[in-house]
Amino acid sequence: MENTLTFDTSALTGAERKFVESLPTQLYIDGQWTDASDGGTSVVEDPSTGAVLTRIADATPADGHRALEAAARVQESWAATPPRERGEILRRAFELVTARAEDFALAMTLEMGKPLAESRGEVAYGAEFLRWFSEEAVRVSGRYSTAPDGKSRLLVTKRPVGPCLFITPWNFPLAMATRKIAPAIAAGCTMVLKPANLTPLTALLFTRVLEEAGLPAGVLNVIPTTRPGDVTGPLIRDSRLRKLSFTGSTGVGQQLIADSAQQVLRTSMELGGNAPFLVFEDADLDAAIDGAMVAKLRNMGEACTAANRFIVHESLASEFSERLAERMSSLVLGRGSADGTNIGPLIDAKSRAKVDELVTDAVDCGATVLTGGAPSDGEGYFYPPTVLTNVPASARILHEEVFGPVAPVVSFSTEDEAIALANDTEYGLVAYAYTRDLNRGIRLSEKVDVGMFGLNTGIVSNPAAPFGGVKQSGLGREGGTEGIEEFLETRYIGIADPS
Repeated sequence: MENTLTFDTSALTGAERKFVESLPTQLYIDGQWTDASDGGTSVVEDPSTGAVLTRIADATPADGHRALEAAARVQESWAATPPRERGEILRRAFELVTARAEDFALAMTLEMGKPLAESRGEVAYGAEFLRWFSEEAVRVSGRYSTAPDGKSRLLVTKRPVGPCLFITPWNFPLAMATRKIAPAIAAGCTMVLKPANLTPLTALLFTRVLEEAGLPAGVLNVIPTTRPGDVTGPLIRDSRLRKLSFTGSTGVGQQLIADSAQQVLRTSMELGGNAPFLVFEDADLDAAIDGAMVAKLRNMGEACTAANRFIVHESLASEFSERLAERMSSLVLGRGSADGTNIGPLIDAKSRAKVDELVTDAVDCGATVLTGGAPSDGEGYFYPPTVLTNVPASARILHEEVFGPVAPVVSFSTEDEAIALANDTEYGLVAYAYTRDLNRGIRLSEKVDVGMFGLNTGIVSNPAAPFGGVKQSGLGREGGTEGIEEFLETRYIGIADPS
């Protein structure tokens, strides 16, 4: 079973080139679009060809300092801005992003590679954080009560935590920005954003939209850079910064947590995952296959929530694997903006090499390839959807985040065995399970050690729900009513008995 490449990777179309030329490429500091202080630039690649899309300003440590200085200077006035006004800015931003959905989708597709249909889905998802937190801005509240001994009154209030540093990943360039920026705006925090240097164009376009929506100068400052440690390290050590939010690998997250301890920063960390996808003997197999396709192949598998291990009851493992391989082999690899494309390229050569390394290791350990199994020929960073069976426990792919369109399948015989296999990981972001037994589903949701659990569904992300994990998948939550709390400090005021 083979996937096919059906497109010309030679160049952008004229319309695409014109669109790229219209995108902002400078830093955004204190309400001004500006070049890097040393005039430096970096390239943004088209992962479907490896060719250069454009060049953007490459921030220096001095630019990072200016960005935090601007955020700190306007923090007090921004915190005093009425919640309704902050909410209206977010609402206008939601409407502007929605109106420009095709622009955002094309920007994401060109710089990240995903098919346009998936990019449009991310626009809808990312925009919803703006609408959700526009409504949460006016719901921040405290409490007033009488002390238990009746001798005083207790007043509890909420206030913005202060200037924040956001470090976002390349895989969801709009949603990862809105998921952090929207609650910060709602809570009254100022920000410095360092978008991923692989996919900065979407974040810069979103910054332009926030400017159009009326966000005051200095509230958001955007500093793409190829020297993240040099630029963000001094900010993390600066006493004016009060919060750090990072989405990315566990290794980098661990280092950032250690670095943030010096200033005792509030931190939110959305880190790696190794999601199990469990299929029980009583599952609706058609629904499980559909869910597997979504859970595995969304974003070409380049998602922390992607199903990483398929743990299937022994009575269904063979049929599940064959049917999944058949579905995956029918997909068309291609440039994300090309008609008929189902699967785009991986983000870069390094990522593709890591996926191939994990597949090769699994095969060397004894796994069987049902479809895919090797990088595609030609330009771009393509790797075909792959299904592996008979994967031994020693294979690295069962223990490391693959971040690609590869589905390793293992079997189990009992519920306890399935739970043990699901929990056999240092990560705990999300798990998926398919069963018709409601009691079993509840047991699984209580026993599988994750922050999110999908029961008979292959997708759990929702702006109205708290997103986050346990163990080495991170700490803190983004989205839902919990999301704004990450940007608020609690203040208690004791009042003498008025009587």
